[in-house]
Amino acid sequence: MDNGSHNFEETPQNQQPQQGSKKSKNSGWKLIAIVAIVAALIGGGVGGGTAYWAMSHHASLGVTDTSGKAGTTKISNVSVNQSSASEQAFAKVKGAVVSVVNMQKAESNSDGLDTFGGLGAIFGQDDQSSSSSKGSSSLEEASEGSGVIYQKKDGKAYIVTNNHVVSGSDKLEVILSDGTKLTAKLVGTDPTSDLAVLTIDGSKVNTVASFGDSSKIEAGQTVLAIGSPLGSQYATSVTQGIVSAKSRTINVTDSDGNTTGQATVIQTDAAINSGNSGGPLINLAGQVIGINSMKLSGSSSSSPDGATIEGMGFAIPSDEVVSIINQLVQNGKVVRPALGIEVRDLSTVSAAQQKSVLKLPSSITGGVVVAGFTSGSSAKLAGIKKYDVITALDGVNVNNIAELHTQLYKHKVGDTIKLTVYREGQQQTVSMKLTQTTSDLKN
Repeated sequence: MDNGSHNFEETPQNQQPQQGSKKSKNSGWKLIAIVAIVAALIGGGVGGGTAYWAMSHHASLGVTDTSGKAGTTKISNVSVNQSSASEQAFAKVKGAVVSVVNMQKAESNSDGLDTFGGLGAIFGQDDQSSSSSKGSSSLEEASEGSGVIYQKKDGKAYIVTNNHVVSGSDKLEVILSDGTKLTAKLVGTDPTSDLAVLTIDGSKVNTVASFGDSSKIEAGQTVLAIGSPLGSQYATSVTQGIVSAKSRTINVTDSDGNTTGQATVIQTDAAINSGNSGGPLINLAGQVIGINSMKLSGSSSSSPDGATIEGMGFAIPSDEVVSIINQLVQNGKVVRPALGIEVRDLSTVSAAQQKSVLKLPSSITGGVVVAGFTSGSSAKLAGIKKYDVITALDGVNVNNIAELHTQLYKHKVGDTIKLTVYREGQQQTVSMKLTQTTSDLKN
């Protein structure tokens, strides 16, 4: 294609334009303008056309007015009137969320340092040396957590929180959402589920939360966590997240770090910080679907690259919470069945002993070894023997002690269960009635 046909030929500086060249030049510019407008409409669409119109009419597109003098900036008169589902859900529950203050005896030493609960081993002191220099003792705040008021009856208000929030307390105080401070009474605790119930004077309570069905939640659902992160100065703080997993199994450990069982919890990425423990996890209907209990943070020791952990919080599902707190209110404790056996994980037994002592087939890689019996053991009466390896309970495989506890605690005292065991290398099934409880084993 030649340039002449598109009027792109330049005119020499000293040469006058030929007649008709002005018209041709104007036509060329019109053509370019038309092409530019069409391109803008195609590339920018309606938005581009709107922007062009707005600029041509000198419309304000949020650009600060620069016509005034410096130092005359004003606040915009535009306000947002928005009422979201999360805002309504929070407003429905926030009045029922409380701070729980754990008060413990602080025993003053001669050097002026305080230790809580007489645990004087800090700063290199042993119990004997610290006790010899004890002075007067008084109650001081040891820790703070959260809780939620779920019932008001007979002049009392009932609060559910975590067991670890109230553990070791000599006195408990509750701070309501309006700042009112009340003395709380401990109704009962359950270390296994990490739940506790308190009561306070109900005359000051105006809001009571309700429980939703945690079995109906789904991953991806929006949830809110409410509590007092870092203490009551941040009371009724709310964070938003989603349900990351509705049924996550995690290990439960005792104070010595030993795994004693497993818990099925709700995993969420809503921010849960120290002090949030015991507070509610709610859905957008304003219903409590879980009690915030723990979080994973820092770096993962199980990860080869020590990956940083963020957004992993866990809550006890409301379905379990309601079952536990009802037992605590009615009985002051939770009664669970016991087998009456002393056990160890099969994984802790050497391969040589598994073959020579237990005589296990090589295909059996998980289970629980019966190492002994407690007094009056119901398992022993049912025919369980030392060195039996329990591999299933009611047909559900159990690979370790934690899984055995998890399956056992789904039953109640009086139920009959079936244990699958390997004895002398042979698989057998033993039926037994659950007649003992965990409290029996401690007597």
